[in-house]
Order: sequence, then C-alpha cells, then structure tokens
Amino acid sequence: MTTLPFDDARLARRTFLLTASAFVGQLAIGFGTVDAATSPEIGFKPDQFLRIDRTGAITLVVPYAEMGQGALTGAAMLVAEELEVDVSTIQTELAPGDDKLYGSSLFGDQITGGSASIRAGWKTMRQVGAAARIMLVEAAARSWSVDPSTCRAELGWVLHPETKRRTRYGDLVDRARVIPVPQNPLLRTTGLKVIGKPQRRLDTPSKVNGSAKFGFDVQLPGMRHAAAMSCPVIGGRLASVDEAPALAVSGVRQVVRLDNAVAVVADHGGAARKGLAALDPQWTGGSTHSTADLIASFDAALDHQGLVAEKKGDVAVARKTATSSFEATYRLPMLAHAAMEPLNCAVSVTRNFCEVWVGSQVPGRARKAAAEASGLPIEQVRVNSHFIGGGFGRRLEHDWVIQAVRIGRIVGAPVKVMWSREEDMRQDAYRFHNHSRVRVGLDAKGMPISFEHRLVAPGVMFRFLPGFTKDGIDLDAVDDAASPYAIPNTRVEFVRQEPPEGLLVGNWRGVGATRNAVIVEGVIDEIALRANMDPVAYRRALLEPRSRLSGAFERVVADSGWTLPLPRGSGRGVAVVSAFGSHVAMVAEVTRQESGAFRVTRIFCAIDTGHVVNPVLVRQQIEGGIVYGLSAVLYGRITLDQGRVVESNFHDYRVLRMNEMPEIFVSLIQSSEDPGGVGEPGTALVAPAVLNAIRAAGGPRVTTLPLDPTLVVRL
Repeated sequence: MTTLPFDDARLARRTFLLTASAFVGQLAIGFGTVDAATSPEIGFKPDQFLRIDRTGAITLVVPYAEMGQGALTGAAMLVAEELEVDVSTIQTELAPGDDKLYGSSLFGDQITGGSASIRAGWKTMRQVGAAARIMLVEAAARSWSVDPSTCRAELGWVLHPETKRRTRYGDLVDRARVIPVPQNPLLRTTGLKVIGKPQRRLDTPSKVNGSAKFGFDVQLPGMRHAAAMSCPVIGGRLASVDEAPALAVSGVRQVVRLDNAVAVVADHGGAARKGLAALDPQWTGGSTHSTADLIASFDAALDHQGLVAEKKGDVAVARKTATSSFEATYRLPMLAHAAMEPLNCAVSVTRNFCEVWVGSQVPGRARKAAAEASGLPIEQVRVNSHFIGGGFGRRLEHDWVIQAVRIGRIVGAPVKVMWSREEDMRQDAYRFHNHSRVRVGLDAKGMPISFEHRLVAPGVMFRFLPGFTKDGIDLDAVDDAASPYAIPNTRVEFVRQEPPEGLLVGNWRGVGATRNAVIVEGVIDEIALRANMDPVAYRRALLEPRSRLSGAFERVVADSGWTLPLPRGSGRGVAVVSAFGSHVAMVAEVTRQESGAFRVTRIFCAIDTGHVVNPVLVRQQIEGGIVYGLSAVLYGRITLDQGRVVESNFHDYRVLRMNEMPEIFVSLIQSSEDPGGVGEPGTALVAPAVLNAIRAAGGPRVTTLPLDPTLVVRL
C-alpha cells in the first residue's frame, strides 16, 4: 500500500487557534487559521464551530458535508464527549464555504472526501468541546470563589459537589466569554461516555418529516428556475439555437446561451424543463472518440515503460530465479457516480455580492470558483451549504456551480439551476478507464517471490490535489497497487494516460483502492488456485501475523464459516485491503442458478478502523459501500459513441435493486488506535470478493468489468 504524503510545511502553517468571540449573549468557540481569526472579511463573517446561548442551546457548525454518511452525528458526538452534554441537545448547522476557517487538517482545503471527516475531526472537534467545558467550569468556579478543580461538568451543568451548588451552562455564558481560551486542552483517554456508543442520527427526523433542506429544496424570494443542457459531445461548443420554441412556452422568461451550454429560465421548474425540451441547439466541434478507441489506447499504453511508484527488492533478478510465472491484464471501465439527487445550484448574483446555495463536498472551492465566475472578490461571495442526496466524489468538483453563477449573472435575479437525470449522467466527472498488467514470479511451491504491477490511469490528483502527487506520479492512482503481502520483490509502475480533451474525470468512491484491490486480490487468488492451495491458507501464509489486517482477515474467515461446505454450484471469495487508515477483509458468497448465471447471496465484512465513534454509522457506511460496489461490479459501465456518452438514466446505467440485495454481516474489531475511514473501504473489496467467489463456484476468472450479462442474475 502506498502511503499518501501530506504537505507537512503547509499543514504547519495551518496552525489551529482556539478563539473566543464576544457574541452578544453567547459563547463562541472555534478552530481556524490565524489569518482567518484575525483578519476581517467584507460582507461575510463565518460562523464559529460552537455556540452556546443564554438559554443553554448549543449549536455546532459542522465543517463537513452531510451526504448520507452521518457527518453531523459523528461530529456532534466528538464535541458532546468533551463538553459533557447529551448528543441530542446539540443542534447542528452545515458550515458555509471557507477554506481558511473550515479547512481539513488532512487536506488543507474544506474537503469532505477520502473517508476523512472523523479522522480529521477526531482531535479538532473534541478540543472544541473540551475548551468550552473548561471555560464554563472556570466561570462557575469564579462565581462561587472556589478552585476549578473542585468543580465538574455534567449534562450541561457545572456542579460543585462540596457545597451542592450547580449552574446551567447558559447562565455561565457571559462570564465564560472573558476567560482565556485553553490552547491545547487535554482530551479524555478513559471513561468515555459518548464515543463508541450507538447513537441515533441527528439528521434522520428532518429527513423523515421533510424539513431537511437539500439543494433542490432551496426557495428564494423572486427566484426563477433554469433547466440547463451542456453540449452532449465531449469538448463541443454551442453553435446556434433558435430561442422561439422555448419562449413560446408559458412561464418561460428567457434563454441563456453559454459557450458550451444553453439554459431556459422560467417562473417554475416545469416550464423551464418544457422549454428546454422544445429547443434544438446546434453544436460544433468536440471529440469523436468511442469506448473502443479508449480501450485500445490504454492497452497500447500498457507496453510503455512507466514511472516507478513503489519498489522493494529486485524484481528483475527474482524473475530470473522464478520456477514459473503468472501474468494477467485487467480492464476497468469508466464509471458514473449516479447519485440520487441530480446536480443543482441556486445563486443570486448582484453588482456587489454573489450568494450561492448548494450541496458541495468542497464548499470553499465552490466559493472561489463562484468568485471567479462572478468577477467579484472572494470576500463578496458566500456559499451556503445544504444536505446532499449522494456525493460519492462527484461533488468534489464545482463545474455546475460555475455554470449556475454564469447563468445568474445574465438572469439578474435569484435563479435555481437544475440538471436533469440525463444531464447529470452524461456530464459527470467520471472515474476513467484503468488498465493493469501484473506479472508474478513463483517459486517451486507456487509462492510469489516477485510482484510487478504496471497500471495506466489519468492523473486526477495533479489537478485536484497536487500535494498527493510526487515526481510525476499520481499517488492516489497507485494507492494499494502493491500487494499487502510479504512478497520480497515488488515494483509498481504508473503510466499516465489522460482522457480526451473536454471529458471531466475525477474521484469515485474508494478512489485508488477500488481500482487496485480488485486486481491485486484477483491475482493472488488465481495463483493460490494454481498452487492447489485454499485461498485463505495461501493468504494466511503471506500476511504479517498479528497485524491489524491479519486480524480483520481472521475475523471474517471465522464469521463466514469458510471451512463449512457449500451447496453444489456455490462458492466463496475472500479479499483484503488496508486503505484510508482502516484494515478490512471481506468474504462474498455466490450461487449459480439454473441459467448458469450467478447471484450474490451473502457478504461478510470485518473492519479494524481504530477507535469506533458510532458503531451504527460504521455499519451503515460499510453496508452502503457494499451496495455501491456491488452495483458497479454487476452493472457499472459508461460508454462513448462518437464523443457522446451513451448511458442516460438508471434503465441503462443500473444500480442494485432491493430484490438483488445480498445478506450483509459486518463485524467491528475493537481498537484503541485513532479512527480510520469507513466510507470507502467497503466499496473497494466488493469486486474482488465477488469475482473470486465466481471463480470458486466454477465460473471464469473475470478480468474485465462489469460482469458479462450472461454471468449475472438480472431480476
């Protein structure tokens, strides 16, 4: 596994500073950069992380996007643990876009991705709660003229057991505001009351009763609605459009032309969509590539010498001494994100201010992009965050925000720009093609002595997060490309191959791990079978004993009943990965139907993710990741025809349906290590576990995804 380096110098400059703001009638605690805490900003004052008012109401401004993963609940639990309050008493708000105030301690920018929210907030959010608690206790002690060490906090009160006095937090706000903020408050290591305990999600009630605000729910006074269409040909431009058919639709106000798109603006969404459907825009230029062209170019690139991303021992020498060898080529397709909520963005652009309402995984970057698109200084731009109906990496981009702001400048009134499902599918930031060739040298017993992995992929991180690149190598693309096993000689090469100009490619749930785990684990499984060894016994011989990954592996082997016989035509497949600071193992079971196709019936997963904050959320994340990964391995594929994306909706880009869902069993391994990520590791192991199970059940060794339709039971 490749370790992704962090820019230590950059993060050192982003020293966190506790600041207290003298809001009228409330105590505010927050972490931000020194510059953000001391320099005023014109027209925009970011909220602090924590506010407590005189009634005792607690508001936590969460710096992470909430896209179904439970970020609000996780952050509130971390604060509640140190603040000594019940989690249910904390009200949460999503932070506005501001990289300086809300930047991640892992990435620098305000990014929700890389399964990093709890990892980044593990100390920061707890320090916020601890500092506030210390200040409130000090305030009470001063009012009682006692030593603070004789006081304690409990469920929103400060108590002095000796005199049996007690005061609510809300009554201490005014005194606490003038107390110096502790710079590095000590965090609890034992006796945790909240962390590690099951906790109901704070956002569920509002999502059930309909009061939760997603981007699509935004309503503004005088707001107009715009339906937008970008050029369907990659890299193409708008040549001309006859506006008359759209303007003839009742409620349509205007047609907006951009360099590569057209939008219809109306009084309501129905009119905007109807008006857009009436148009016949003419496009010019763009790509003529088809999927076959891309596959051929990636296959050809496999013959190119790559940049060495990882090296151990000497594979050339080992290759000469090997008794036998094994080679495999894997081809992974282009994938869409296929979130349930299509992209949308509401904007209000005036001469002096730009305000944006959007669900974004990078609201700080969206703010910068909106500033550039509006022509205004960033201080005159505000991005309001909303719930997201599925992100999966698509909303790490901000292309649709730029489009909305450009439309808003022309409209001259508040406008909500909406993409149809088809537009969302055909204008995605796709996970691009990835091809790999693996060569393994084997000794006389069939055990690996060398492992060579050459992969062809785009360099997404060169654009998205340059700190995750080194010496011409996208370190995310090669993450987990080397096996986690004790193979003495390894070599990973990276061949950079970019998409056609105009095709946006980006991060997809699980990033490097989802690309490489299927390859590594498929190869290991195949050489185990060729050595006439049980895949579990083979891996056990190669894994480091008593490691965290080995622990997860042994747990899932036991949970799945690996040694128990299966009915004829059934098979089990196993796979492991260490990714995002977590160590995960998975076993999938498949059953061959009378038709000869396979159905996935059960999936077992064991994860050592360090200190578990909320076991409910961890299980939900793993389960959701499995659903997402299974959808991709069974059906996921985006194709091009003459520069146009063919797939348009869930009828031809299928996702897993309820009646296709296997039983899922998740085991959490207790650990005292700092938390790892859980949003993506589950996705990464589905493909290798399922493909290995199909092979074990007598099916073929699949090296090209998605599965051939003849191998899949379609319900």
